[in-house]
Amino acid sequence: MTKVNMFGMPPAGTQEGLVERSAEAVGGDAAPLPLLSQARPFRGVAPDVLRLLARGATAHRYEAGDLIFREGDAAHSYLLVEDGQVEVFRYCYKGEERVFQVFEPGQTVAEAAMFMPHGRYPMCARSRAAVRLYRLRRESLLAACRGHPDMAMHMLTALSHALYMQVNKVDWITSSSASERLANYLLGLQSRQGSTIHLPLSQRQLASHLGIRAETLSRLFADWQARGYVARKRNAWEVLDEAYLQELASPARRSF
Repeated sequence: MTKVNMFGMPPAGTQEGLVERSAEAVGGDAAPLPLLSQARPFRGVAPDVLRLLARGATAHRYEAGDLIFREGDAAHSYLLVEDGQVEVFRYCYKGEERVFQVFEPGQTVAEAAMFMPHGRYPMCARSRAAVRLYRLRRESLLAACRGHPDMAMHMLTALSHALYMQVNKVDWITSSSASERLANYLLGLQSRQGSTIHLPLSQRQLASHLGIRAETLSRLFADWQARGYVARKRNAWEVLDEAYLQELASPARRSF
């Protein structure tokens, strides 16, 4: 069994180190402003507040598999993804990885950690492929919230929504079957990606994410292909019987 430290991380030397390929300072009204204005927590925020949020931002590039931050690191900044994907994960006590979410371009990562009293990241972040992103300063976010009540309300709304979604997710995971979880997951990907679905996680990571055994997930995919519910096309999937998956996933739909 792999030993882990107090933050759930394997000891030094058992994982790839934190690698930053390049970084450049972003000054004034530079690139993050248009992207920042479209990010969910900051939609509708006034331009002067956006400029305050972007103060001190730095642009970074990471290669596939680079760690961006570790669980337990001091949380001085949060991320705004410009291109590529960032996955957040945590090591279980046995040293196994569990991926909690994959962030796409235009999404912010770890803004909730900027308000945590312990001041540390609660998870790890890693690039799935080549990634371009901005690091936005914690102090700039806190200054914007202190000086602009509307900005603070935006953040409360966004964080409350995220909390609500996580409560629903925990309820769903603890009360649903493996097939119901997989159906709901695939339909969620279909709504964002279209008819051709590319899984953002490996099959092992997906099984962990859904709270099921990898063997169970493999059997489900094989059975659904044989029955004509889904079809695999090289590295992608297609839903052939959406009505069947909708019926399985219907308990996950909330009325508000």
